[in-house]
Order: sequence, then C-alpha cells, then structure tokens
Amino acid sequence: MQTVDEHHPTQRRIRVGTRGSRLALTQTGHMVRRLQDHGLDAEATIITTPGDVSQAPVERIGVGVFTQALREAMADDRADIAVHSMKDLPTALDPRFHLVVPQRVDRREALVARDGLTFAELPAGAVVGTSAPRRIAQLRALRDDLTIVPLRGNVDTRIGQVTSGNMDAVILAVAGLQRAGFAEVITEIFDETTLLPAPAQGALAMECRSDDDALVTVLNSMVDPTATITAISERSLLSALAAGCTSPVAATATLSDDGTHVHLRGGVFALDGSQQLTGEASAPIDRPADAGRILAADLLGLGAKALL
Repeated sequence: MQTVDEHHPTQRRIRVGTRGSRLALTQTGHMVRRLQDHGLDAEATIITTPGDVSQAPVERIGVGVFTQALREAMADDRADIAVHSMKDLPTALDPRFHLVVPQRVDRREALVARDGLTFAELPAGAVVGTSAPRRIAQLRALRDDLTIVPLRGNVDTRIGQVTSGNMDAVILAVAGLQRAGFAEVITEIFDETTLLPAPAQGALAMECRSDDDALVTVLNSMVDPTATITAISERSLLSALAAGCTSPVAATATLSDDGTHVHLRGGVFALDGSQQLTGEASAPIDRPADAGRILAADLLGLGAKALL
C-alpha cells in the first residue's frame, strides 16, 4: 500500500506570506501562480507589518520593517513562504530561512508628474514627493530648485498625491508601477546614469524555512542566475559600507558580454545634493560580492563614511 507524505508540498496547502498592499499582493500573486505551475496548492496569506500601520518615514521605523513580520510568520508556522521586495531586506542573511531570487524586472526610476511633464519641464519650486534618502540626494544634485517632500503609502495613494493636485510629481520605481498596473501614468523613466536605483530594485526575494527540504527544492527551481548575481553584487555594496536599505546608497550591476564577470556601478550621496561619490568595480560571477567590497573600499577612501 502506497503511503502519502503529508509534509510534501504537493500534499499540503502552501501559505505564501505577503503584506496587504496592492503592490505586495500583485507581486505575490505572480509567485503564487508560479508555485501552482509546480503543482502546489498555494495561496496568499496577508501578514500585517508595523510599516503598514505607521505613516512615519521608513528611515524612522527601521530597516527591515516590512520583512521581519513575514519572517516571524514563517518561524511561527503561520506562513510557509514569504515574498519580499529584495531591496527592503536587511543585507545580513537569516540562517533560519532559505532565500532565492526569481526573474528580475525593470530596475529604473520613474517620474509621475501632472500634465505629462518631464523632469526638465517641472517648474522651479515644483513639489516632488519621495521619502528615500537616495532619491532625495540625487534629485537635489540634479535640481536644487525643487521642493522635495515626504511620501508614504501604497502606490495608488502616492499617485493620488499628483492627481489630487497636492504634489506636482512623485518618484517611484518602474517595477512597482508596472507590477501594480499603473505603467500608463509614468511621464518619464530616468536613465540609470542620471538617477541610480536602489540596490536590488526590481528584484523579488522568496524565502522558506531552511529545514523545509521539499520547499527548498521547489524554490531552487525558480532561481534566476542573472538576477541573483546582480542583486548579490549590488547589495554587497550596502553590506560593505555597513549601510541599510534607507541609506543614501545606490547601485546597479550588469553581466559582461561574455557572462564571466559582473560589473557594478554605485554611489553614496550627500542628502543636500552637495556631494556625489560614485565609482565602478568588477568581479567574477562566482564571487559577485567582491565587486561590492572593492567599490565600497574605493568610496570609503573618497570619504563616503561622512555621508552615511
């Protein structure tokens, strides 16, 4: 008589922990469907995080506020898998969990402005919303005539600040707008040489408990090698600088044409826009974190510590 393994992922319902925002539910929905394609009975399970009930700036709430509650839900057996925006994760790995990076989407920054305006067309004194120190610093360096104000809330709430007339424009990640179905409101996409994105922007991270061998195997089948290498390289810069996800640090990585090396470009910025320290570094793809460590050493040598 054949026995049924109740712990095998195809024999149990897989609870995929997520925040309850429209964006989080949308991106989790994509991952749930991929799990279902693997024959799993997967469903989204909403976990409320402190960041969801607070309107304080993220840098005041604390690094990892949007991810810790999801991890604790897995540890407490209230969820089997968690889906995160990888840029929100602390750089230190948590040995309790196994992490993989699936396919990455657009990592660039977007402008959503009234009347279809581009960044150059915004009038002097225009009110632009963003709370990310990295964005604030770079925007002030590009145009010191703008009035930059804090911005929190879901994607639709942030866009509503423009449509309601409260703000002239907001800066958001292209990935979030596309995933949440708001790509049509973008009035300009910034080139990465103009506005460097956050490390691992556009990348998701999926985690399960490290001791859940069956789910570890499933998640490993969803790994995207290029997304993994570039995200590790970018986030290694944060780690080597001892900086958190809300620090004024930006990075973007690509693979060499022959696929043997990862090339990292990043920077550290003064919040008032007065100083921008940028650089580049490369490393073999089997040691992607080396690029971040090399670049961090260069930036620290230029005085980056004073800007963090």
